[in-house]
Amino acid sequence: MGDEWRRDRIGSALRGENPTVLRRVRAGFAVIGDVQFLPGYCVLLVDDPAVQRLSDLSRERRVQFLTGMDLLGEAVERACRRVEDGFRRVNLEILGNADPFLHAHVWPRFEWEPAELVTRPVWLYPREWWGEARYALGPQHDTLRTAISEELAQLDS
Repeated sequence: MGDEWRRDRIGSALRGENPTVLRRVRAGFAVIGDVQFLPGYCVLLVDDPAVQRLSDLSRERRVQFLTGMDLLGEAVERACRRVEDGFRRVNLEILGNADPFLHAHVWPRFEWEPAELVTRPVWLYPREWWGEARYALGPQHDTLRTAISEELAQLDS
Protein backbone atom coordinates (compact mmCIF):
# COMPACT_ATOMS: atom_id res chain seq x y z
CA MET A 1 0.00 0.00 0.00
CA GLY A 2 2.92 2.38 0.54
CA ASP A 3 2.52 5.78 2.12
CA GLU A 4 -0.03 7.29 -0.28
CA TRP A 5 -2.61 7.28 2.51
CA ARG A 6 -0.62 9.99 4.33
CA ARG A 7 -1.50 12.54 1.64
CA ASP A 8 -5.23 11.88 2.11
CA ARG A 9 -5.73 10.55 5.61
CA ILE A 10 -9.51 10.96 5.66
CA GLY A 11 -10.13 9.73 2.10
CA SER A 12 -7.92 6.72 2.69
CA ALA A 13 -9.80 5.99 5.93
CA LEU A 14 -13.12 6.20 4.09
CA ARG A 15 -11.75 3.75 1.47
CA GLY A 16 -10.41 1.38 4.16
CA GLU A 17 -6.80 2.07 3.10
CA ASN A 18 -5.48 4.00 6.11
CA PRO A 19 -3.43 1.54 8.21
CA THR A 20 -3.57 3.75 11.32
CA VAL A 21 -7.36 3.46 11.74
CA LEU A 22 -8.29 1.83 15.02
CA ARG A 23 -12.04 2.13 14.66
CA ARG A 24 -14.77 4.03 12.84
CA VAL A 25 -16.70 6.06 15.40
CA ARG A 26 -19.82 8.20 14.94
CA ALA A 27 -17.68 11.33 14.78
CA GLY A 28 -15.15 10.03 12.26
CA PHE A 29 -12.09 7.83 12.63
CA ALA A 30 -9.99 7.04 15.68
CA VAL A 31 -6.42 6.55 14.48
CA ILE A 32 -3.14 5.81 16.21
CA GLY A 33 -0.46 8.42 15.56
CA ASP A 34 2.38 7.93 13.07
CA VAL A 35 4.78 9.00 15.79
CA GLN A 36 4.88 7.31 19.18
CA PHE A 37 7.50 9.04 21.37
CA LEU A 38 4.59 9.23 23.81
CA PRO A 39 3.18 5.70 23.42
CA GLY A 40 -0.53 5.66 22.73
CA TYR A 41 -0.73 9.00 20.91
CA CYS A 42 -3.94 8.99 18.87
CA VAL A 43 -5.95 11.35 16.68
CA LEU A 44 -9.67 11.66 16.00
CA LEU A 45 -10.20 12.53 12.32
CA VAL A 46 -13.46 14.04 11.13
CA ASP A 47 -15.01 11.93 8.35
CA ASP A 48 -15.39 14.80 5.85
CA PRO A 49 -12.13 16.38 4.60
CA ALA A 50 -13.99 19.61 3.74
CA VAL A 51 -14.68 20.24 7.45
CA GLN A 52 -11.89 22.54 8.62
CA ARG A 53 -13.05 23.63 12.05
CA LEU A 54 -15.47 22.58 14.75
CA SER A 55 -17.77 25.48 13.84
CA ASP A 56 -18.21 24.01 10.33
CA LEU A 57 -20.31 21.25 11.87
CA SER A 58 -23.93 21.44 12.95
CA ARG A 59 -24.44 21.59 16.71
CA GLU A 60 -25.38 17.88 16.74
CA ARG A 61 -22.24 16.88 14.80
CA ARG A 62 -20.09 19.10 17.06
CA VAL A 63 -21.37 17.24 20.09
CA GLN A 64 -20.67 13.93 18.32
CA PHE A 65 -17.12 15.01 17.52
CA LEU A 66 -16.41 16.22 21.05
CA THR A 67 -17.94 13.03 22.45
CA GLY A 68 -15.73 11.02 20.10
CA MET A 69 -12.69 12.93 21.35
CA ASP A 70 -13.72 12.15 24.92
CA LEU A 71 -14.22 8.44 24.15
CA LEU A 72 -10.87 8.17 22.40
CA GLY A 73 -9.21 9.99 25.30
CA GLU A 74 -10.72 7.61 27.82
CA ALA A 75 -9.76 4.59 25.70
CA VAL A 76 -6.15 5.80 25.52
CA GLU A 77 -6.15 6.44 29.27
CA ARG A 78 -7.49 2.97 30.09
CA ALA A 79 -5.13 1.23 27.67
CA CYS A 80 -2.05 3.13 28.82
CA ARG A 81 -2.86 2.40 32.47
CA ARG A 82 -3.03 -1.26 31.54
CA VAL A 83 0.03 -1.69 29.31
CA GLU A 84 2.39 1.28 29.75
CA ASP A 85 4.59 2.16 32.73
CA GLY A 86 4.34 5.56 34.40
CA PHE A 87 1.10 6.76 32.84
CA ARG A 88 -0.03 10.12 34.34
CA ARG A 89 -2.87 11.61 32.31
CA VAL A 90 -4.21 12.42 28.85
CA ASN A 91 -4.06 15.81 27.12
CA LEU A 92 -6.75 16.61 24.52
CA GLU A 93 -6.21 19.26 21.84
CA ILE A 94 -7.96 20.63 18.79
CA LEU A 95 -5.44 22.85 17.03
CA GLY A 96 -5.79 22.78 13.24
CA ASN A 97 -2.68 24.79 12.48
CA ALA A 98 -0.88 22.34 10.18
CA ASP A 99 -3.56 20.08 8.68
CA PRO A 100 -6.57 21.86 7.16
CA PHE A 101 -9.17 19.29 8.30
CA LEU A 102 -10.78 19.05 11.73
CA HIS A 103 -8.96 16.63 14.01
CA ALA A 104 -8.29 16.21 17.72
CA HIS A 105 -5.03 15.07 19.32
CA VAL A 106 -5.03 12.66 22.27
CA TRP A 107 -1.66 12.72 24.01
CA PRO A 108 -0.90 10.32 26.87
CA ARG A 109 1.56 11.80 29.35
CA PHE A 110 4.00 9.87 31.53
CA GLU A 111 6.02 10.19 34.74
CA TRP A 112 9.20 9.24 32.84
CA GLU A 113 9.07 12.26 30.50
CA PRO A 114 11.99 14.70 30.79
CA ALA A 115 11.44 17.01 33.78
CA GLU A 116 11.61 20.11 31.58
CA LEU A 117 8.81 18.76 29.33
CA VAL A 118 6.48 16.73 31.54
CA THR A 119 4.28 19.70 32.41
CA ARG A 120 4.68 21.53 29.09
CA PRO A 121 2.84 21.16 25.75
CA VAL A 122 3.89 18.18 23.65
CA TRP A 123 4.73 20.54 20.79
CA LEU A 124 7.85 21.60 22.73
CA TYR A 125 9.44 18.17 22.29
CA PRO A 126 12.48 18.28 19.98
CA ARG A 127 11.37 18.68 16.37
CA GLU A 128 13.66 15.88 15.20
CA TRP A 129 11.81 13.36 17.41
CA TRP A 130 8.75 13.71 15.17
CA GLY A 131 10.59 12.09 12.26
CA GLU A 132 12.99 9.69 13.95
CA ALA A 133 12.61 6.04 12.98
CA ARG A 134 12.86 4.93 16.62
CA TYR A 135 9.57 6.74 17.36
CA ALA A 136 7.71 5.66 14.22
CA LEU A 137 4.56 3.59 14.55
CA GLY A 138 5.41 -0.05 14.01
CA PRO A 139 4.83 -3.64 15.11
CA GLN A 140 6.31 -2.83 18.53
CA HIS A 141 3.09 -0.87 19.18
CA ASP A 142 0.72 -3.73 18.36
CA THR A 143 -0.06 -4.55 22.01
CA LEU A 144 -0.88 -0.93 22.79
CA ARG A 145 -2.82 -0.54 19.54
CA THR A 146 -4.92 -3.61 20.40
CA ALA A 147 -5.51 -2.37 23.95
CA ILE A 148 -6.73 1.03 22.71
CA SER A 149 -8.97 -0.62 20.12
CA GLU A 150 -10.48 -2.93 22.74
CA GLU A 151 -11.14 -0.07 25.15
CA LEU A 152 -12.65 2.06 22.39
CA ALA A 153 -14.93 -0.79 21.28
CA GLN A 154 -16.13 -1.24 24.84
CA LEU A 155 -16.76 2.49 25.34
CA ASP A 156 -18.36 3.09 21.93
CA SER A 157 -20.78 0.17 21.98
